[in-house]
Amino acid sequence: MKIGQARAAAEEWVHLHASKTAGFAGAYYSGSTVGRPDDEELPSASDVDIVIVIEAEQPPMKPGKFRYRETLLEATYLAASQLASADQVLASYHLAGSFRTDAIIADPTGRLGVLQTEVARRFHDYGTVRMRCQEAHDRVHNGLRAIDADAPLHDLATSWLFPTGIMAHIPLVAALRNPTVRLRYAAAREALADYGCEAMYDKLLTQLGCAGWSPDQTMRHLRQLEQTFDAAAEAAKTPFFFSSDIAEAAKPIVIDGSIALIRAGMHREAVFWIAATFARCHKIMAADAERELQETHLPAFRSLLADLGLHDKSDFLTRAEQSLRTLPELWEAVETMLLTNPEIRR
Repeated sequence: MKIGQARAAAEEWVHLHASKTAGFAGAYYSGSTVGRPDDEELPSASDVDIVIVIEAEQPPMKPGKFRYRETLLEATYLAASQLASADQVLASYHLAGSFRTDAIIADPTGRLGVLQTEVARRFHDYGTVRMRCQEAHDRVHNGLRAIDADAPLHDLATSWLFPTGIMAHIPLVAALRNPTVRLRYAAAREALADYGCEAMYDKLLTQLGCAGWSPDQTMRHLRQLEQTFDAAAEAAKTPFFFSSDIAEAAKPIVIDGSIALIRAGMHREAVFWIAATFARCHKIMAADAERELQETHLPAFRSLLADLGLHDKSDFLTRAEQSLRTLPELWEAVETMLLTNPEIRR
């Protein structure tokens, strides 16, 4: 499917369905399709991300992933207050990228268009780029400092994994590239190599724990994840913000997308999302599955964590400290990127 076809489906869904949401204030594209041409092929393991802006301080749980006209969409609600000013958006590395170009789907008040014009004008300014890098850096620092070693294993793994993974986002922000979720390590490898910082990439993988993994090793854990995924998807009843990621519609992204990475020689780059999905599956099973089912699939999760060098709870804290000690070196690489990126205005 071409990206243009997928966008047509997304726009129809917004106009026929999302626009009827109470407090609807607009919608725009986010994620990997932003800035890409209509005639480009949409990878089979990709979805189209849509942000629905609503006038509410506490938006409802996001619709998540679903199929509409053969297109996999992922819709998220965002409070309009988070888009109150260009300064606010320019300081957020998650928000700013969608407004560097016109990715607006619907703008009933005209406010998104005004915001987009101002953000696009200042997006490449050195000060705003550095501010977004700093935001990502602070998310890593604060997240790793906040790990609760007494949390259940799936929550402990998640609380360590995501701030660790944001370390891959920092160079992407400096390179003015999409801070993608599932493919963050593949994108970070390319960005760091483009600026002569290849050695830093291996250090990111070391902090994740998969620098020495083999393709067979990654594939083995992926096959175990597939079994866990199916069990969790069948058991799921309690709504979580990530629930639609552990459902039949999302399975091609997790499984087929990871297989594609492994076959392309990026088996280490597949590990982050395999680990994240494992932890989410176990959170679902802890809420909704019989204890026997949880215990059946727990050894596979523990095996993955052991191969990441995480054998007991203290290992998560030790690894977090190691990552915090790596942050200054990563920031030096990012400073180099900021100073040499020809797209950044000084």
